[in-house]
Amino acid sequence: MSSQHPTGPGPLPRLGHRVSAKAAVCVVFVAANFMAIMDTTIVNVALPAIGRDFGVDTSGLSSVNVGYLVALAVFIPVSGWLGNRFGTRRTALAALLLFTVASGLCAGADSLEALTGYRVLQGVGGGLLAPVGMTMLLRAFPLTERLRAQRYIMWPTAVAPALGPVLGGWLVDTASWHWVFLVNLPVGALALLFGLGVLPDFPGAGAPRFDAPGFVLAGGGLAAVLYALTGAPDRGWGSGGTLVPLTVGVVFLAALVPWELGARHPMIDLRVAEDQLFRTTQLVLLPTGAAFMGVLYLYPQFLQADLGYKALHSGLATFPEALGMLTASQIVPRLHDLVGPRRLMVAGGASAALVIVLLAILTVTPQPLALYPSMYLLGTSVGLLFASAQNAAFATIPPSRTADATTLLNMQRQTAGAFGVALAGTLTASLAAPSNADSAFADRIAFLTLAGLCLCATLLALRVSDRRVREAYEAAPEANGPAREANGAADPRPTSDESARVRPTAGP
Repeated sequence: MSSQHPTGPGPLPRLGHRVSAKAAVCVVFVAANFMAIMDTTIVNVALPAIGRDFGVDTSGLSSVNVGYLVALAVFIPVSGWLGNRFGTRRTALAALLLFTVASGLCAGADSLEALTGYRVLQGVGGGLLAPVGMTMLLRAFPLTERLRAQRYIMWPTAVAPALGPVLGGWLVDTASWHWVFLVNLPVGALALLFGLGVLPDFPGAGAPRFDAPGFVLAGGGLAAVLYALTGAPDRGWGSGGTLVPLTVGVVFLAALVPWELGARHPMIDLRVAEDQLFRTTQLVLLPTGAAFMGVLYLYPQFLQADLGYKALHSGLATFPEALGMLTASQIVPRLHDLVGPRRLMVAGGASAALVIVLLAILTVTPQPLALYPSMYLLGTSVGLLFASAQNAAFATIPPSRTADATTLLNMQRQTAGAFGVALAGTLTASLAAPSNADSAFADRIAFLTLAGLCLCATLLALRVSDRRVREAYEAAPEANGPAREANGAADPRPTSDESARVRPTAGP
């Protein structure tokens, strides 16, 4: 790695003599990202109850999720610009405040129209939280410490999607649908107060001019693609409601590339994708994310339709996946240097494919006792790949480009998840006959297709270079700076740049 590409801001100060800047970033990121991710699954459980209260059929409640999803998609691309323009601290806290307030408004909504509008506000906050929070983590933790940070990053990614249906079902059954939004208030308020007191700032390189065409192309294109993918299983892939937004979205995103490459102040610096290691890991994560979210969508449907599980029971049967991912977050730091990220990614992808094939077999001869360990193994396998790939993705990315890289990562993540759910939903809807007798066959084909995506990710992972990751670690200033100083030699590599400065901030 060249000397112009520092890997981190160096040692961070302790704030208030009690909370380190790294701990502050981790707490705020985990809390904020947990809420944003869980919100994508917890609301689904409450839709029937919401429909009864508002006198709306369940099929007419799609705007509740579509509004959130579209707003999320529009504001992910602008997150990097806002972080560079106003600083990550202000951007993160503003997004956290907006998401929390919007959650309270959703809980008090008295009509479907009001709830949809408040969900759009939630989506604006949610679209900013994950990219800005990840940017702060990457700038707070130098390269040699990022595997330790992965343990915190994996918490919301692992637990939130699985906890959402369980917690949502329990809240709706024991209280009311309003509580699926009210549950965000204490978490958001505490994270906001904590962040106001101790969250440090990571000023970006600055963004002197807003790239309006880039914003329209990126936000509009991503929103149109996600809208099309989300509704494709119900509307059909050949319907105008799917083909028109999908075509518009693809055209917008295709036009985004030449525009951003030629723009003087691009919304997203796409040249970050010229980094071969970053580009390859994103290609690996795309089919893996699609397969993982497809399984999380398909598996509860299989349990309820074919095995007769209740919603809460199916949620509990899915939860071992989260425990498996948390296990992987503890394993990867211990094996990374010994095995290398490429082998970990290949092992994770291959084992995930095998587990999904096992789930397909279980649709033929259901074995309830095999379901729980299968989901645990799936979470562990996917976790091995996710943690290794995300660490390798940013190994050679300089701090000045972390905002752009995290923006692209989150755009890819949202697209992959929507495609995986759309693929699973389409296969089960098209292959299952009107009678439920063929639903197990449809589920089996869908599982095998998702296993094929994991196999594709495994083959792509073979292209990841362990050598480049190792060289990045060896070139990191924090890896040998103290030793050089002890020998009386100054390390000529810079330990920070304009984009990686850390400014401790107390109070608002």
